[in-house]
Amino acid sequence: MKNFNSIKTFYLFAILAFGAFTLTAQQTIHIKPEAEDMTPLVRKAIENATDKNLKLVFEKGIYKFLPDYATQRYSYITNHGNGLKNIIFLLEDFDSVTIEGNGAEFLFHGQVAPFQIRNCKKLTVKNLKMDWDIPFLFQGKVLAVDETEGWRDIEPFTEGFSWELKNERILFPNIDGFVFPELGSTLAFNAEHKRVSHGAWDMSSRPRWVEKRPNGVLRFHEHLKQYPTVGSILNSKGDHDHNRYAPAFQITSSKDIYLEDITIHHALGMGFLFERTENITINSCGIYVHEDSNRVVSTIADATHFANCKGDILIEDSTFKNMLDDGTNVHGTYVVIDKILDNRTVRVSLQHFEQMGFKFAASGDEIWFIQNPSPKRASENVVASVSVVNDKYSDITFKNELPADLAKGDILENKTWNPTFTMRGCTIKDHRARNIVLKTPLKTVIENNNFSSMMSSIFFRGETYFWYESGAVEDVLIQNNNFEYCAYSGMEHAILNITPRLGKTFNQTEIYDRNIRFINNNIKTFDNRIVWADRVDGLTISGNTIQQTNTAPSLHPNGHQFDFKNCDHVEIYNNTYTGDTEKVLLSDETSAKNLKFKRNKGFAKLKK
Repeated sequence: MKNFNSIKTFYLFAILAFGAFTLTAQQTIHIKPEAEDMTPLVRKAIENATDKNLKLVFEKGIYKFLPDYATQRYSYITNHGNGLKNIIFLLEDFDSVTIEGNGAEFLFHGQVAPFQIRNCKKLTVKNLKMDWDIPFLFQGKVLAVDETEGWRDIEPFTEGFSWELKNERILFPNIDGFVFPELGSTLAFNAEHKRVSHGAWDMSSRPRWVEKRPNGVLRFHEHLKQYPTVGSILNSKGDHDHNRYAPAFQITSSKDIYLEDITIHHALGMGFLFERTENITINSCGIYVHEDSNRVVSTIADATHFANCKGDILIEDSTFKNMLDDGTNVHGTYVVIDKILDNRTVRVSLQHFEQMGFKFAASGDEIWFIQNPSPKRASENVVASVSVVNDKYSDITFKNELPADLAKGDILENKTWNPTFTMRGCTIKDHRARNIVLKTPLKTVIENNNFSSMMSSIFFRGETYFWYESGAVEDVLIQNNNFEYCAYSGMEHAILNITPRLGKTFNQTEIYDRNIRFINNNIKTFDNRIVWADRVDGLTISGNTIQQTNTAPSLHPNGHQFDFKNCDHVEIYNNTYTGDTEKVLLSDETSAKNLKFKRNKGFAKLKK
């Protein structure tokens, strides 16, 4: 694809002087694709806005955006790498922003953050497409493998990709001077379906050396725990410290968001990221590789991600495919008490390196105290003030006195910033990781969707460990969905997987999640595991139709269809199964006390 770095200086100055846009008294800005680099025009238009109500109207066409004249700002971006970012659309402190794309195609180049939206009261974005001219990926077809000698032969993709072999190392994406220090996170894909290969494992690739072979073939000398199959496509996205530059949309501390008919073919991080934002609707949006593309990966990370949001979140009639992480993740954030400063003030710390700088709380927020060893939400208090020490530590002063037995190592959860969540009519498939990750105590409805997942399709994992993503769910309805070809990772998963991950100081057997209903779903599966649950009270599995298929070989034949540990009040009834597995139900002594299995058809007879 044509590299559009060169810009005619005199032409650019002419456009900046006279404008490829017109500004009306109503603060409506009309923009046309009239420059080789639209970045300075968009920047000037936004900076010149004098009203708090802004409307950007794009004429249909292809708009190219370079990083050279982007707004630079040090940015805290949760679940990404913090740092100085090149921002194309920086929208702050507006009462309302409307962006009408009219089918415009935004084509980005290099390290840019397309949209950063902060402290806006109303945002509407409609009808636009987004892509990169060159993805930040390395991709190649596996031609041969020698597990004994430890090498693999790869035919690298060249058209539309950027890389070079130098000093026996692959340097990619090799754009504007930036390269990843290693191949890093690497995954095998099925070439025909453009999805993760059956039984594939994540790996971090650091070849000892890369050898140039005849006919453009590269031999990667590297011993691996799991080798890709010949014919598969290997895709690398670089190392952990650098491979999440920025999402396509970062929306922070804003309210009343409506996104419609937005298609993202690539992004240097997530698709849509929301932080401390209230009331969000994503309607008829898409994240997937372009149908004419030879790529197998769309976004580098999640399609959608919600961190400490509140109000109502709705994702409807949308399609998410080809990402390198989850379809959606809805969660809060745990912080750890580092010091107790006085009877009303604590110093808390963020824990994960991709959470640094995240705004955990503000004055007026209600906070739950969670005290070791119990993971239960215990006493509550209201924030009076927050004093930021640095990007890791903050001092929080509360209106009322702290619990007398509060101690270092206990954790806090923000009660105020939790959303209700609804997903309906969506398709999520052909990507790495989970379809949905859920962690909100408020009402959650997942209905009438089509799911296919590499890992668990629907995943519950609040954790006081590693990611420190809260929290326990209390009201979840999963109904009338179609699950087909799920949990095909090399690591064992399940269609519905409930598995809290708590630090070693917490009770590993105490109930965490509650009140989950998994009803009237259609399931077609090549493997055994349907529901795998730990530490849940009130789990109903009813009215589901389960069909065993022979579309792929079983990966974990010893797993049971229903597997429970440390659970209470589990009911499995009126389900129908077609297939021949005899591994139906496994439960520990705690789970068996109040477990009911009745009026189910087609399952092997349970052993007493």
